[in-house]
Amino acid sequence: MAKIAFYDTKPYDQEWFDELNRKYEIIYLENKLTPVTANLAVGCEAVCAFVNDDIGAKTIDTLHSLGVKLIAMRCSGYNNVDMNAAHGKIHVVRVPAYSPYAVAEHTMALLLTLNRKLHRAYNRTRDFNFSLVGLTGMDLYGKTIGVIGTGKIGRVFIDICRGFGMNVIAYDLFPASNTDIYYVDLETLLKESHIISLHCPLNEKTKHLLDARAFTQMRKGTIILNTSRGALIDTGALLDALNNGKVGGAGLDVYEEESDFFYQDLSGTIIKDDQLALLVSRPNVLLTSHQAFLTDEALANIAETTLLNLDEFFGNNRIINEICYLCESGKVANKCNKEKTGRCF
Repeated sequence: MAKIAFYDTKPYDQEWFDELNRKYEIIYLENKLTPVTANLAVGCEAVCAFVNDDIGAKTIDTLHSLGVKLIAMRCSGYNNVDMNAAHGKIHVVRVPAYSPYAVAEHTMALLLTLNRKLHRAYNRTRDFNFSLVGLTGMDLYGKTIGVIGTGKIGRVFIDICRGFGMNVIAYDLFPASNTDIYYVDLETLLKESHIISLHCPLNEKTKHLLDARAFTQMRKGTIILNTSRGALIDTGALLDALNNGKVGGAGLDVYEEESDFFYQDLSGTIIKDDQLALLVSRPNVLLTSHQAFLTDEALANIAETTLLNLDEFFGNNRIINEICYLCESGKVANKCNKEKTGRCF
């Protein structure tokens, strides 16, 4: 029975993995995976990690020295993994899709709450303050929403927006074919959208996609939504845009420096991050702690796919959800071995 070190464990993770696991000895750890905590995987053949773990070259080297053969990411994103350092040493798998509906629905929940000031109204009425002053929103019907990234989540969100009668325009570096999605260039999307929602991965081309220059191109009062990765937005530029009114509100489920804060209770501590403190203090900013994925259906799918990835690896079968820097880069001349052997190396 293979032993798995499961990092950054939360109760909802353990519940679903215990429910579905039949083959593996899972060692649940509350610690995040870092160069220091990597040593906790001694005696394990694989580790299971999450979005905010530090899986750089030092972590990978330590895991490799311990005999760890597989990093199983229980998420779709892997920008926190040094893929170059992992290649040839440790195989990396992920969960490419668990519930696009969960993330897309949470994105719409952020928009509805932010637009109609539901979070502020909730707090008021609990104090028996029934004033409506300052709670005015806008009709979403007929408004233009710009969706950046049209993968599974982006397309589900587009369908939801159309259900509200919104005019949807989209931008993607790799537009989907054979769809009725109306694509425009990024500059046009920034200029025409009343609302902009981010649904793209984080990489060198998308980091700080919304920067100071991008904010200057937007309508006054644009609403920004981000349920993808925090570093898609330059936080300092966003705060400036909130100050000058270019951005009328922001619904964020992610934050650039979230790894030091999210998924833990810090209510009794002083947050030493001025940008995060400023975002939280804004009445027109709604921040949730990377919870868009958090539904029973998504958690079940994450556990099921992760365990299937483990089965394929330890069963010496083709690993469908394996990734490496070669196969993900699209460099045909340096393609990995996955097409030939079923594994990246």
